[in-house]
Amino acid sequence: MINYLGVLLGQGISGVPQIPNNYNPATWMHEVTTPGVEERIGAGFAQIYRNSEQYREVEASIKHLSTPLAGSEPLKFVSTYAQNNLTQFWTCLRKQNLVYWRSPQYNAMRLVFTTISAVIFGAVYWNVGLRRDSTKALLMVMGVLYAACLFLGVNNASSVQPIVSIERTVFYREKTAGIYSPLSYAAAQVSIIIVTKFIKFIAIVERIGDGSLNFLVNRDT
Repeated sequence: MINYLGVLLGQGISGVPQIPNNYNPATWMHEVTTPGVEERIGAGFAQIYRNSEQYREVEASIKHLSTPLAGSEPLKFVSTYAQNNLTQFWTCLRKQNLVYWRSPQYNAMRLVFTTISAVIFGAVYWNVGLRRDSTKALLMVMGVLYAACLFLGVNNASSVQPIVSIERTVFYREKTAGIYSPLSYAAAQVSIIIVTKFIKFIAIVERIGDGSLNFLVNRDT
């Protein structure tokens, strides 16, 4: 593109400055192809390109390469992705693990917040799960679990937005390239955060019950 715009200068297109020494070529091309420059020089670069020999050569090449050879068959693939779902999952899981530990500004704080909130809820509602002889006591336990999940969920949802916005851009690019399926990516992303949730699960349930996770066992109250 730099050479092409340089040729334009030789063809008498005035108003297009030469690229300065040690200047970013991409920045220079954006600066010299703006509508303001086109208005100043009284010409459109798109129209100049369409009238050039280079444009005709490119169009001829596109037409030639778009015509299949005699006897050739359409290109087909057995699967949309090069690897199976399990391989995609493990690859995405390794990637999520790297992203997880390389984002301490979010994940370290989430781990600390999860642990602190679990201790607070567990201390406030210590052994509440032992009192299961009335509807009121049962509703209290259900309310504790609901409040704990809601409290942590709202905090995580508000703090995860910058991380998700960055990861979502990468995800769209890699998904479009056919690197992995959205299902494998989602499964890996959920799996990598189970550790922090398990910490809160143990911390709360052990304190609102009798220390042995009795709610998992069918027993008389």
